[in-house]
Amino acid sequence: MEMAIASGIGVLVFAGVYLILRARSFDVILGLTLLSYATNLLIFSSGRLVVGKPPVLQPGMEATLANHTDPLPQALVLTAIVISFAMTAVMIVLAIRSRADNDSDHVDAGDVRDDREDR
Repeated sequence: MEMAIASGIGVLVFAGVYLILRARSFDVILGLTLLSYATNLLIFSSGRLVVGKPPVLQPGMEATLANHTDPLPQALVLTAIVISFAMTAVMIVLAIRSRADNDSDHVDAGDVRDDREDR
């Protein structure tokens, strides 16, 4: 199971970095979203996935690592999901505004404006 999660995280990181290196704003936004998914999976897998165990110890249970799942990574991932959703919304709004101002969705839009002035 660890190999499957590690491979999934690796594929998400590879695809995210590839998309970030492209010169289109939608690709950059999608790449950052994939990187945030990979980060969430990495944080979540650090909590030792245990099937059928409670996330919080009940009274009378022994306090060993085999009897419960660590709830901290789950809370961190929930917080990271909310933050990444908000930042994705902000990036989409900025990309739409940049597209409207520059008539292009290239990330390096400064050259487009200079070319328009040269003509």
